[in-house]
Amino acid sequence: MVHFLKRNIELIAAIISGLFLLIGWLLSENSATPIIFLVAFVIGGFAKAKEGITNTIRTKKLNVELLMVIAAIGASIIGYWLEGAILIFIFSLSGALETYTMNKSKRDISNLLEIQPMTASLLQTDNSTTEVPVEELLEGQFILIRPGEIVPLDGVIMKGVSTLDEAAISGEPVPVEKKENNPIFAGTINLSGALTVKITQTSENTLFSKIIELVQQAQTKPSRTARLIERFEDTYVKIVLFTVGIMLFLPHFAFGWDWTETFYRAMVLLVVASPCALIASVTPATLAAISNGARHGILFKGGIYLENLHNIPAIAFDKTGTLTQGKPVLTDIYLEKYVSPAIIASIESKSTHPLAQSIVRALDTDILPDITVTDVPGRGVKSTIANQEWRIGKDDFVGKDSASAYTDKYNSALASEGKTLVFVSCSKEIVGVLALKDIARKEAQKTIQSLHALSIKTIMITGDSQHTADTIGKELGIDSVIAECLPEHKVTRLLALQKKYGAIAMIGDGINDAPALANADVGIAMGEGTDIAIETADIILMKNNLSKLTFALKLSKKLHRITWQNIIFSLCVIGLLILSNFFQIINLPFGVIGHEGSTILVILNGLRMLRLKA
Repeated sequence: MVHFLKRNIELIAAIISGLFLLIGWLLSENSATPIIFLVAFVIGGFAKAKEGITNTIRTKKLNVELLMVIAAIGASIIGYWLEGAILIFIFSLSGALETYTMNKSKRDISNLLEIQPMTASLLQTDNSTTEVPVEELLEGQFILIRPGEIVPLDGVIMKGVSTLDEAAISGEPVPVEKKENNPIFAGTINLSGALTVKITQTSENTLFSKIIELVQQAQTKPSRTARLIERFEDTYVKIVLFTVGIMLFLPHFAFGWDWTETFYRAMVLLVVASPCALIASVTPATLAAISNGARHGILFKGGIYLENLHNIPAIAFDKTGTLTQGKPVLTDIYLEKYVSPAIIASIESKSTHPLAQSIVRALDTDILPDITVTDVPGRGVKSTIANQEWRIGKDDFVGKDSASAYTDKYNSALASEGKTLVFVSCSKEIVGVLALKDIARKEAQKTIQSLHALSIKTIMITGDSQHTADTIGKELGIDSVIAECLPEHKVTRLLALQKKYGAIAMIGDGINDAPALANADVGIAMGEGTDIAIETADIILMKNNLSKLTFALKLSKKLHRITWQNIIFSLCVIGLLILSNFFQIINLPFGVIGHEGSTILVILNGLRMLRLKA
């Protein structure tokens, strides 16, 4: 109950202010009426007056809260207590609604925090369990997760089979089956079988913790439009006060209005010219969009990135791990008879490249001890064994002409199937070639089609040969392909694309994508990518689901429309009310209703972002 009252204090104050307003109106002929209205003033206006004065002192800038307080005091001075009370009531009500909107995404984060378990069942050597605080658990320890329990830390399943609800991190409502050696993430819910899990991340480093931290940071990074309006507020308020100052005297001398009418119209102007609706046009809608994105497994690191995404004309994709599953399969092996697969597996075992790891798994042979391997990024690996230099990698790493001659019989056929060729040389002589195929993500083609429907150009950047890259690009419907691109050249290529299209987004998942992600107008990382890619990117697609990209664009474009609807509507209302006041068409109550009503409407319009579905 105390928590509810604390969370809704502004709304409660507005309601109580409204009740005193109603009592004052019903007792309009009573001598106690001004006191009742004064109580309504204090209860409804205290929070806003305090906020306005505090912000003015802290920032040395004027704000709309001060305008409203001055207008209410001015109305009461000339005896319009009812109108002043109406102003305070509706202003406090719209403020409560705006606060609700601002806190909506924060409450979503609080809900995420609440589902994190405080303790976990630590497995002992005798298979008994002990309840231990989550923050005390260490990497490498084993925990037991029973059916119905929330996973406390990231880890790998060592024993057991179950289905898990991963909606908290992926936004997907469909349970996912998990078995031995599968990764498991904090914040997900174990739905069926008991699981023995080896911890891979401590509590502060889990994927779930990163999600919470990123969304919290996003709330403090306003969009470019929001920052522009915030900077404009101080200047606008000064203009309004200057105009009101003129209005206090000019109509009396120019049009013959009496002093009471002149002062009254100045107070109405103070109310209707206030930019409350304009200020509320952007931020509530942006926070609602960020909150909706988080629920659907899309993390925006700030409103500015959500805003930038709406007018992106082209998107560049890394291939491996982004358009493809990043788990290449060895399909063809051509080796000279004297070449031992153990040598190839031993050299490749020292590399972290996905192709190398796939080769080692497929060859499934003994690994030679004590060999030294040199990794040449983007090209291959080399090692000296028994005084012979072995090289495994691209054709230009082992000798392009020799590689081409070696593979004349089947090179084109393999490449046309979208396979990547890895060559093996010994003492500068080609002794073998391996072909691997990385399967395209099942949602990749549909995502590319959706982007084309939005008139967005698609580009694939890959280190593969031109023939192989063209085959994959054609399969997925990519507009253009940049092949044989070394990691260090990705930024150069991206900057050229930026110059061509004006702005570009880049989506990737690996360490070699990080510089390009940082240089793109909008950097997008796959959620299961490397830490550096996730840290560098502006937007993260959780669970490596490429189809989320389409919804991110949908959110951004919808937010852009709603924001400009709000801005245009609020400016039109302000202009109409100012003219109506100048021609003495409206009185203070209607001015208050028109002004504060427009503020409430733009906030409610922004809240529509919460209802947008994928």
